[in-house]
Amino acid sequence: MALDFSKYMGKRRSSCDSCEFYDYDEYTDSYSCSLSLDEDEMVEYMSGLTNDCKYYRYYDEYKSVHKQI
Repeated sequence: MALDFSKYMGKRRSSCDSCEFYDYDEYTDSYSCSLSLDEDEMVEYMSGLTNDCKYYRYYDEYKSVHKQI
C-alpha cells in the first residue's frame, strides 16, 4: 500500500523528493512513498514526533554509472 505523505510534509531534514522510496504513480498522477510503515511508525511520522524519516535513502540514478567509471 503506497501512502501519500506529500500533503503532510513540513520542513524535514530528509527530503522525500530525493528519496529512493518516493515514486511516481501514473494511475493517480501523483508521487507517494512506496515504503510500508507499520501503525506505530505511521502515527509517529504523521504526528510530527520525528524530524526526519529513519528510512530515508538518497536516490542516485547514476549510481551504476559511477561504478563503471
